[in-house]
Amino acid sequence: MTQTTDLLVVGAGPYAYSAAALAREHGIDTHVVGQPMAFWRDQMPADMFLRSGPDWHLDGTGTYTFQAFFEDRGLRPEDHDPIPREVFLDYTEWFRKQTSLEIDQRLVTGLTQSDGRFEAALDDGSTISAEKVLAVPGIRHFVNLPEWYDDLPPDRRAHTSELVSFDDLAGARVVIIGGRQSAYEWAALLCDHGAERVDVVHRHPTPDFAKVSWAFVDPYVDQTLAQRGWWRQLSALDQQAIAAEFWKVGRLTLEPWLVPRLAPDVVTSHPGCTVVEVAPGERDVTLTLSDSTELTADHVVLASGYRADLAQVPYLAGVLDRVSVTDGFPDLSEGFETSLPGLYVTGFASTRDFGPFYGFTKGCPSSARIAVGEMLR
Repeated sequence: MTQTTDLLVVGAGPYAYSAAALAREHGIDTHVVGQPMAFWRDQMPADMFLRSGPDWHLDGTGTYTFQAFFEDRGLRPEDHDPIPREVFLDYTEWFRKQTSLEIDQRLVTGLTQSDGRFEAALDDGSTISAEKVLAVPGIRHFVNLPEWYDDLPPDRRAHTSELVSFDDLAGARVVIIGGRQSAYEWAALLCDHGAERVDVVHRHPTPDFAKVSWAFVDPYVDQTLAQRGWWRQLSALDQQAIAAEFWKVGRLTLEPWLVPRLAPDVVTSHPGCTVVEVAPGERDVTLTLSDSTELTADHVVLASGYRADLAQVPYLAGVLDRVSVTDGFPDLSEGFETSLPGLYVTGFASTRDFGPFYGFTKGCPSSARIAVGEMLR
């Protein structure tokens, strides 16, 4: 049997929830396929915290916001600062129920298009036919790894998206490659779970740990809503200036609540360094740094972030030859539509054309408004 729908949303994370709920609000027959909040549930540590506050939410109508959730549950924001991952997951489930959003937990294994309609093959052998498709590929497809990754023994390496339980690393010597929030939060989590030593290696200077405001993002998102294609119309210098501001606040300044958990007798930072040699031993691995320091570790954690590459999304293989791509990013219209009419992409893969803020939950409501508005044009 083949189901039919006007809009098929592939993915069930924050960006998918936002767009699907708003599409239904505007009368578009919408079907969502995916594992609900799977990356957040399965590939983030249970005891991690958000960097954002309750002002970042999912609702394109501005009704079922994170702050509305706090009020509905009788929670005080000051009692949840920083916000635990579990509280955000509770909010997303509350949002799903408030918007009557149903999630089909089957997975899309392939996507094709013929005669102006898309056909999605599912993992149970059935198919869904749709006029339009919104693909929201999760960042798990876009893991960025160093060139020397394959030199590490498989049982002694993990990207941060793979390392979400730390009990097995009690008493271990761990090297973390990367110097952003995930690197230092994973270092804190390793301290919490009794690691013997944690070395954090990164190319840039040691970041500051200070309270920052993300409010600087608000006018950029407002501009994106007010002026179609605003980001791409900026000069390269203006884009670089905004990216530098984003880097300074979001990358070179980390959360102060990490500091008390970074035990100084356990955690050592190695700023301005890269790995130049990997030497596996029988039970450990030795990394030589660019300053000639040698670090012997039981486990290496890659806090190396993500890099968009649409070719790494398996279900898009059947249509990728018709989708224009630059440096791994889809070339998107001012309404998040790809070069294949009817196929839209939001989330991390849209950041080249819409700005770095669209890799964070801050971009959910506005991207939903823009994409759904485009579908209704």
